[in-house]
Amino acid sequence: MGDRIPVHMNGDFQYDIVMEMTFDGLERELHEFGLQGRRICIVTDSNVAALYLNEVEAVVSRCCRETSHFIFPAGEENKNLDTVRSLYEVLIKRQFDRYDVLLALGGGVVGDLCGFAAATYLRGISFIQVPTTLLSQVDSSIGGKTGVDFDAYKNMVGAFHMPKLVYTNISALKTLSPEQFSSGMGEVIKHGLIRDASYYHWLKDHASMIHARDLEHLKEMVKISNHIKREVVEKDPTEQGDRALLNLGHTLGHAIEKLADFRLLHGHCVGLGCIAAMAISIHRGLVQEEELTRLYELMRDFDMPVTVSGLSSHDIVSLTKNDKKMDSGAIRFILLEQIGKAYVDKTVTEAEMSKGLIPILA
Repeated sequence: MGDRIPVHMNGDFQYDIVMEMTFDGLERELHEFGLQGRRICIVTDSNVAALYLNEVEAVVSRCCRETSHFIFPAGEENKNLDTVRSLYEVLIKRQFDRYDVLLALGGGVVGDLCGFAAATYLRGISFIQVPTTLLSQVDSSIGGKTGVDFDAYKNMVGAFHMPKLVYTNISALKTLSPEQFSSGMGEVIKHGLIRDASYYHWLKDHASMIHARDLEHLKEMVKISNHIKREVVEKDPTEQGDRALLNLGHTLGHAIEKLADFRLLHGHCVGLGCIAAMAISIHRGLVQEEELTRLYELMRDFDMPVTVSGLSSHDIVSLTKNDKKMDSGAIRFILLEQIGKAYVDKTVTEAEMSKGLIPILA
């Protein structure tokens, strides 16, 4: 039996995060839902389908009346309403009803898109998250935030829709490209910065084993990050307060991501945004300057970029005005009070953001 983390909302149980080393335990978990008379559609992308679709479909087929799949081209550029429309058409033609289930097999793009389709098809059907990337295992699969991009504006169309289960196969991290793995570390490092200084330092102390993808170290890392995210989303399930802390690095990171036409991976952009947020925190006298050097070192331990070229601070700051985290015209910016403790600030000026971007603009 793997590790199990229950997630609650307003005191009521919502779903379990289950961590295993294979996909074998998924059969046991699905049987708990009594899906023998139901249909399950596995939603995945072209990259993940080549690796895991046959294996997971074989497991799922033993738990339900009928199994099918929907594969869309891999890439952030396909996380849009056109892909959702194609999925709707497939579900309608296959006569999926509100008692049937979607299963997201893949990374954050797959989970976000599948979750949004589940939230909106027939006013909401059940879905299950089976995250296969580090970024999705530690962050995007947990908490019920779903969404798609609209005209390159990231996650501007979405809904809160809780999964029925998050089933994580840690060994799937072994098949990630080096770039995808280091991207996921952007969200991991963020968790330490906002919530747990000891975890942040643990990442540095165990960087070599994590970088080598030692499964026991990966499992411990995913578990701690899952606990951090669980605690935050339980306290604030719809991002009215503390959940906004999870957006450390995202305001400027999203702007960088869009200006780079999504050529840079999301977690890398979050990491760059964290550097800028720490720089602003240092300028305000909240964090010691040497912490920026430590963050550089940690990011380099995991082959993460610490600078970006070809972008201007003016363009990045201007684009933050389109950020969905705006509140009555003010950006809810996340700063660091200290390592392991973040807070929401609505007073960050454009000049402060421009100054904070100096360390990352090559």
